[in-house]
Amino acid sequence: MYEKANAICSLLEEATIAELQEMMTSGELTSRDLVKAYILRIGLYDKNGPKINSVLELNPEALFIAEALDVERQKKGPRGPLHGIPVLVKDNIDTDDMMHTSAGSLALENSYAPDDAFIIKKLRKAGAVILGKANMTEWANFMTENMPNGFSSRGGQVRNPYGPGIFDVGGSSSGSGAAVAANFCSVAIGTETSGSILNPACNNSVVGIKPTVGLASRTGVIPISHVQDTPGPLARTVEDAAILLGAIAGVDENDVATWSNCSRIYDDYTQFLDKDGLKGARIGIPTSFLEKLDEEQRRIFTDVQEAVKEAGATIVEVDMPPPQPWQSRSLVYEFKPSINRYLSRLSPNVPIHSLKELIEFNKGKPARMLKYGQTVLIESEQTSGTLTEPEYIQGRLKEEEESRQKGIDRALKQSGADALLFPGLMNAAISARAGYPSISVPAGYTGSGRPVGVTFAGGAYSEPVLIRFAYAFEQITKVRKPPNLDVSEI
Repeated sequence: MYEKANAICSLLEEATIAELQEMMTSGELTSRDLVKAYILRIGLYDKNGPKINSVLELNPEALFIAEALDVERQKKGPRGPLHGIPVLVKDNIDTDDMMHTSAGSLALENSYAPDDAFIIKKLRKAGAVILGKANMTEWANFMTENMPNGFSSRGGQVRNPYGPGIFDVGGSSSGSGAAVAANFCSVAIGTETSGSILNPACNNSVVGIKPTVGLASRTGVIPISHVQDTPGPLARTVEDAAILLGAIAGVDENDVATWSNCSRIYDDYTQFLDKDGLKGARIGIPTSFLEKLDEEQRRIFTDVQEAVKEAGATIVEVDMPPPQPWQSRSLVYEFKPSINRYLSRLSPNVPIHSLKELIEFNKGKPARMLKYGQTVLIESEQTSGTLTEPEYIQGRLKEEEESRQKGIDRALKQSGADALLFPGLMNAAISARAGYPSISVPAGYTGSGRPVGVTFAGGAYSEPVLIRFAYAFEQITKVRKPPNLDVSEI
């Protein structure tokens, strides 16, 4: 058994969903084999060797689920492209099974969700195997001001597989990004409020899709902001990310943000994959965003622009305000009512049921819980929780106007661009405040081996266009390479 799982491990590296499906269809591989092999690889490299520490908890039922799906495949055929495919999900997404949902906090280490998140129900219906929970930055990096990306009191520090202990792993979907990069799963689900999918995607040389807010349901996701939160895919290829996006997108009667999107949501985003998708496109470059690039980053982004032009696109300079330091306090106001509602519904056996109780719990265990403090939690608790403060109302309305009408919408309209292209995740804050989509794609590596990505961004529900451009860029560049997890080389 061990020898077979070990042999399959070598087949897994960089295997796409389509390749895995082909092997399962031919009988060369079963979903149960696949799950065993990923578990073995997690044991070898996540908890041993380089100790990436990206997987917080494995699903005790994963092998049984996989075996049942194998039997179903034999009798009825596959449900779709995710049938039997192992998926890791971020630890702030509810799963009604034998795993906990804790947002990386010891305060919720014994918390079992009362129901599956809406997107988990959709994944199970699609035939995916929920392999486990991915480690993350505690409370999605909304606990304090100086917490390192990827650190949680429950799970410890996630490490970047391209340079464990050297390169920043990115946050807060750190475990999801690192696990996908290290081939511990086929694909993973992260969540983003501002940069939490794009950041680990860029830092771990994977593809990340931050969807339009409302494209995928937020029900069952531990919240920060009702305005900016969204789940989204992390994958090694644009095609795999598109498959996963189609599986989780949909209207949820319990999430009002999804109600108006019937005609703007697709259950198959792979229809927009086009290797010639950049031909004839106008790609806007907000030049003011390039000023902070160092020489090496500038060189890589110059190569990116050349590749885009070679693919048949026209590069246009875009007049867009330069990135400003993070000054928004909107999230501070939005967190309290959102987290209080979530915590209030947890089991009586859980020690916290409000933000106030969470703060007190942390104070009671300072050595374990307050290594980096909890300044943001305290600041949020000091708000009314009613969203009636003038500072909040004026600030949020201003942010929406500046990010949409005076920001992305204006830049696209004035330049005639079909999408915007940014180095790294420089657009993260403005796209997040607008609630607009972005796709990060690997773009290269520095001389030291640190991954570098670029991000395609657009207006509301422009996922089809962004997927087309990102896929075409990926196909012409093909820069992604797997990390070397051989401990002797690290």
